[in-house]
Amino acid sequence: MATAAVAFKSREDHRKQLELEEARKAGLAPAEVDEDGKEINPHIPQYMSSAPWYLNAERPSLKHQRKWKSDPNYTKSWYDRGAKVFQAEKYRKGACENCGAMTHDAKSCMERPRKVGAKWTGKYIAPDEKIEHFELDYDGKRDRWNGYDAATYAHVIERYEARDEARRKYLKEQQLKKLEEKNNKADGEDRASDEEDDDDALKVDEAKVDESKQMDFAKVEKRVRTTGGGSTGTVRNLRIREDTAKYLLNLDVNSAYYDPKTRSMREDPLPDADPNEKFYLGDNQNRVSGQALEFKQLNVHAWEAFEKGQDFHMQAAPSQAELLYKSFKINKEKLKSQGRETIMEKYGNAASEEELPRELILGQSERQVEYDRAGRIIKGQETALPRSKYEEDVYINNHTSAWGSWWKDFQWGYKCCKQIIRNSYCTGAAGIEAAEAAGELMKANIARKEASEDKPASVEEKRLATWGTDVPDDLVLNQIKLVEALKKEDERRREEKDERKRKYNVKWNEEVTAEEMEAYRMKKVHHDDPMKDFLH
Repeated sequence: MATAAVAFKSREDHRKQLELEEARKAGLAPAEVDEDGKEINPHIPQYMSSAPWYLNAERPSLKHQRKWKSDPNYTKSWYDRGAKVFQAEKYRKGACENCGAMTHDAKSCMERPRKVGAKWTGKYIAPDEKIEHFELDYDGKRDRWNGYDAATYAHVIERYEARDEARRKYLKEQQLKKLEEKNNKADGEDRASDEEDDDDALKVDEAKVDESKQMDFAKVEKRVRTTGGGSTGTVRNLRIREDTAKYLLNLDVNSAYYDPKTRSMREDPLPDADPNEKFYLGDNQNRVSGQALEFKQLNVHAWEAFEKGQDFHMQAAPSQAELLYKSFKINKEKLKSQGRETIMEKYGNAASEEELPRELILGQSERQVEYDRAGRIIKGQETALPRSKYEEDVYINNHTSAWGSWWKDFQWGYKCCKQIIRNSYCTGAAGIEAAEAAGELMKANIARKEASEDKPASVEEKRLATWGTDVPDDLVLNQIKLVEALKKEDERRREEKDERKRKYNVKWNEEVTAEEMEAYRMKKVHHDDPMKDFLH
């Protein structure tokens, strides 16, 4: 609704206004008219149609939604292309040295560079160009269509019309040519009936009819969307009337569902019919075939590439996404072909059409082989030594043997010089003699060092038998010392239970006698002993 900013309305006036708006939206009442006499769409919301209070609008209008503040200095005129101002007859000072025009210099001259410029010849002086200056606003400077002449598009239309006309003419000539050949062939033979001649003549006449008269066979006049009815337009009905509607292909109630609102039937209405005889397989068939499948793959590629860090979007830059997808497919095919070629080079191609050698097919050759009575080969076919994939008999750094041909003290080396360093230079027999002399000298030095050093006296380890777990049978204990040791052990245990009785000056003796060790064993509590509670 588009209404002017009015004062307070009563409840009855407000109700009438709402009824009028509903009637206008339903098309029962005429649409509201603005100041210029143009109809206002009743479906425009009020926040868009209501004019601000400071405009003091007396009548409903949408003028406040348009650009009503126009710049008086703005002009729609554009440069006069190719216009000339003055044609001079001789060269003027300060003019272009190449063509002689005053409006530019030789550096910015657009004419072909002459062999001798107009400055020196004084002939063929070019006219001065018309230079204009326009004051454009912000949008005018950035308008890509500013200065475009729509009349120039007529040349494009004429070119396409001429092409279509030539195509129609060519097709008509081909059709007439085929019909004439058929008629000539029928004249040479006996005609079966006069009806065939009448049909051929009728086809020729139909071909001669102008096709432009048959273009509007399905022209339907329908009302185009307008506010209050208004003008009408032409809408073509592209459906062929001989086609059976998809909802009539299978009248079973439990068959494929047909949506009348969208006119779609996703499933196949005749799933059990012969696929060669069906012309409609359901709308889902279009989604998994043709360009729909390619478009789906393009979308999936765009999503995966965006997740991996590629900065492009399918909807924002579809051309870029399609080019990247094409380059991706090309690179993928290249990698596949390279992998296939490397595998074929390494392992061969068993499916190739190359013929096998005759010797392999028949198992025969021209070579003569001699055998003895036992079937062993004497002459003609020497057994070849098997070779590995590694290089053999390749010697480096003047060596005459390969690495690993010599072994000593758990180390590999060269047999020719007996060196254990991998990439060392071969020294030959002199190196072997020097290594043996160095080894003998080292052995002599070690022997001399061992002879000069004094051997330390062996210290007998003093171990008491009572320190072990088993007490020997020949151990003799002093009973008096054992009683004293038991008393000391009792005192020590009492001190451990009560720390208040522990003395400050503790004397520690590292020497433990056999009697003290026996007293410790006797007083020790064995937790696994079932009679431990009855001790003491």
